[in-house]
Formats: sequence, C-alpha cells, structure tokens
Amino acid sequence: MDFSAILPDAIAPGVALLLIGASVFTSAITAAFGVGGGIVMLLLMSLFMPVSALIPVHGVVQLGSNAGRAFHMRSAAVPRMMVPFAIGGILGALAGGSVVTDLPDTVLKTVLAAFIILLTWVKLPPLPSAGSPLVFGIGGAISTALSMFVGATGPLVAALMGKAFETRHQVVANSAVGMMIQHVLKVAVFGFLGFSLAPWLPLTFAMIGSGFAGTILGARLLDRMDDGQFRFWFRIGVTIMAAELLRRALF
Repeated sequence: MDFSAILPDAIAPGVALLLIGASVFTSAITAAFGVGGGIVMLLLMSLFMPVSALIPVHGVVQLGSNAGRAFHMRSAAVPRMMVPFAIGGILGALAGGSVVTDLPDTVLKTVLAAFIILLTWVKLPPLPSAGSPLVFGIGGAISTALSMFVGATGPLVAALMGKAFETRHQVVANSAVGMMIQHVLKVAVFGFLGFSLAPWLPLTFAMIGSGFAGTILGARLLDRMDDGQFRFWFRIGVTIMAAELLRRALF
C-alpha cells in the first residue's frame, strides 16, 4: 500500500512511521513521569515538519494523547478543580495575542523556564494554596497564553499540579486534563485563524492511536513506583525540560 497518498506532501512514509512509533515512547514517558513527552515530540516533529504546521499539528496530537491519558486515569482526576483552570485558559487564549506576541521569543522561553524551576524546587508561601481556584485560574491563563507561541508549557502545568496534588496518579491525571483543555483552546484558535488540518488528519489519528498504547505502558510503570520515587523523577524530568527550554532560548 502506498501510504504517501494519505500523507501531507511534506512528510515521507518513513518519517510518518518514525513519528507514529515515537508517539508510543513519548506518551509512555509522560504517563510514567508526569512530564516530558510533549516537548520531546515537539522537538522531533520540528525536524521534519514545516514551521507553519508544527504548533497546530502538535496541538492536535497532544490533545489526543492527553485525552487518552485523562480517560485511562480518570479515577484520579478532580474535574471540579479544573474548572477555574479552564476559565483562566479561555481568558489566556483570548488575551495572549495582544499581550505575549510583543515579547521576543527568547524572553518568553527564559521566563517560562525560570517559572517552571521556581514552581518545582522553591517552597512557596502557604497562601493562597497551590490548589486554590485563584491559583488554578491564574495558572490556566498564563500557561495557555504562552502555549500559543512557545508550544512547550507542559512542564509548567505539571509543576502546578505537582504543588496541588499529593499522589502521583493525581498529578499525572490532572496534568493530562489541564493540557487537554489547553490544546482544545489552541486548536480552536488556529482553526479560527484559517489553518487547514485536513491533510494532516490521517497522520495525527495514527499518532494519537499509538500514543494511547504508550499511555497504557507508562501507566503500568507508574503503578510500580511509590510516591517518593515519582516525586524524585518528576522533579528531575521537569528540570531537564526547563533546562532544554532555556538552552533553546539562549542559543
């Protein structure tokens, strides 16, 4: 069968198979350690895809990946706590264009990396609590606005959830819900701006399907860890992703 007939002109069949296989690996990373897979996938896709399609197509793939993870781990999700995050996300998506686009890309990525490290390693004041509606609303607004341009705010959302939830399953499940909300808003905005996703649908559906298989594998690894092990590797993973973001900003 000639797979090139259902692929965008910019993607060769071999590259498509590579991306589909990589989706298994990156989804497993995020399901097991709470962070990392989305940025790894973004970096890989950037090697083969045109810049104009990178952020929206990555958004659709990650929307499917996070939806699968949220469904698979739905028993640990706390939907009521995600309502203010969603409200803040809507405001961030609407306001992001007028506020963020005036800043250089280097500044955005540097600030984001510093904020991620701050949330991960610094003990924050007790008020307001990390799980309060106010913090979730602000977090949703900031991370969604930045995601429209940086395309790598998963570690920021994960760091926020790491402060708000006690168990590893809650951190991973609610990070997936938060990122799903972000990617829905991102895809909607790019659609409104006129980006045509139709040529990319066969590839994105295949990557979403393989990503769900990776989620199941990663969740099994998560079940075998205790909360102490997860917290350690979660912090290491978030810090590595922030360092990579800072490297790209500076160099």
